[in-house]
Amino acid sequence: MALPLQASVPVAAISNELIMRRSADYKPPIWSFEDIQSLKVEYEEESFKSRIKKLKEDVIVMLEEKEMDKVPLQQLELIDTLQRLGLSYHFENEINRILEKVYTNNQGYYYGFERESLYMAALEFRILRQHGYKVPQEIFKNFVNEGGNFKACLNKDCKGMLYLYEASFLSLEGESTLDGARTFARNCLSEYVKLDESKNPYLSTLVEHALEFPLRWRMARMEARWFIEVYQRSPDMNPLLLDLAKLDFNMVQAIYQEDLKHASMWWKGTGLGKNLGFIRDRLMENFLWTTGVFFQPQYGYFRRMTTQVGSLITTIDDVYDVYGTLDELELFTDAIERFWLDLCKTYLIEVKWYHQGYTPSLQEYIDNAVISVSAPLLVLHAYILSSNHITTKVLQYLEEELPSIIRCSSMVLRLADDLGTSSDEMRRGDVPKSIQCYMHETGVLEEYAREHIQDLIDKTWKKMNKYEFEPSLLPQTLIEAAINVARMAQFMYKHGDGHSSQDDVMRHRILSLLIEPIPLPRPEESHITA
Repeated sequence: MALPLQASVPVAAISNELIMRRSADYKPPIWSFEDIQSLKVEYEEESFKSRIKKLKEDVIVMLEEKEMDKVPLQQLELIDTLQRLGLSYHFENEINRILEKVYTNNQGYYYGFERESLYMAALEFRILRQHGYKVPQEIFKNFVNEGGNFKACLNKDCKGMLYLYEASFLSLEGESTLDGARTFARNCLSEYVKLDESKNPYLSTLVEHALEFPLRWRMARMEARWFIEVYQRSPDMNPLLLDLAKLDFNMVQAIYQEDLKHASMWWKGTGLGKNLGFIRDRLMENFLWTTGVFFQPQYGYFRRMTTQVGSLITTIDDVYDVYGTLDELELFTDAIERFWLDLCKTYLIEVKWYHQGYTPSLQEYIDNAVISVSAPLLVLHAYILSSNHITTKVLQYLEEELPSIIRCSSMVLRLADDLGTSSDEMRRGDVPKSIQCYMHETGVLEEYAREHIQDLIDKTWKKMNKYEFEPSLLPQTLIEAAINVARMAQFMYKHGDGHSSQDDVMRHRILSLLIEPIPLPRPEESHITA
């Protein structure tokens, strides 16, 4: 929320009173209606569909061969590559069957036997935990000394360190071995990058990428775009997988463009962007959020409708932040119907804090912010719009209380947003954010407050990780949506206010994910056959 006092001050006459209006001076959208409608879809033709079908059949054969070989490392490496290329959603049944066998056959190793390869142990741990298998941290016991620390000699194993670092982000609360693993691996990898003596540029690229942000926290489809480019330089590159990844990315992008055109038509029809000059007209950014929650092509209805929800949330947020007076907003809140009521009530609380000059405690701020940040509303709509089986039991549960997984998702969204935007917002005159609340409460400097907020994000992710394999009344689609909202939060706010600023970083991301297809090889170079 942005509440600038010193920005432009439009004046309106209502009931013979002059009302001072605030303005955040939001810029017009750089993606016009005409730009979006002119997007040319090229990858929905039958020739492309037949090519991708043939490649998928070839990959299934590869998976079946790996399954028969019964070599866990090769199976897991193939699954890891499919995941990073954004292809694993095509082969869920085959992958689940392989992982069930790997877990069943190797359970004895987790407690009773010792792993010799750190790389293998870390890869197995991460892949299995991602798919709901509660592999214990004891899988790493062979790499820890009697004092409980990872052995110093491991620092020469860069690949092992990289995979250990990525695995550590699947940790749970109280798993001290994995806490130590993250610190140890990060230090070793940072030193590796600093020395820059690597003769393996592909590995160095992966290390730098991981240190910037772990896989566990990354937006899946943008990660696929990045990895497709990098995978071309891998010494173990499989041309068939690369061709399939490029073609699949472009075909899914074509579906996004059709979804985006539909949402753009709706947005223009509302007239909100044209008639409410004080709001953030950010249709493209709102659509980008939806691709991060469910990127798969079959969720087009969810993306179209949730873009509408997100656009309305942004509009209402700006009504509270920028335009309305306290009296007007109290009347507006009273007029809001059921699903949106809690959200608007929390907006109103923040407006009152602003008018009263009140700085809440960090906990008070978070208790309000987990609703005002709109994640519960987004996750609820994600469940309703993406699920084939909506139950009254689940809806009643969601109405009665805020489930922990959604609260955690909301916290990551709010805190990541604050880390990326609070400096600019405070300069404009906003209410205190989590950083300022903690500074006011404890008296620490901003640097330490930011470290504390980042630590809260880390701890919140540990709470969310358990939902991968613990029984829950909530359906898997809702849990997946909550986790992906947290990923999108860190994607959008890692380099500032990605939702509002329209800077070069976000422009490049939108172009890469939604606008520009990946160049395909010439026919004579391609492994794609009809």
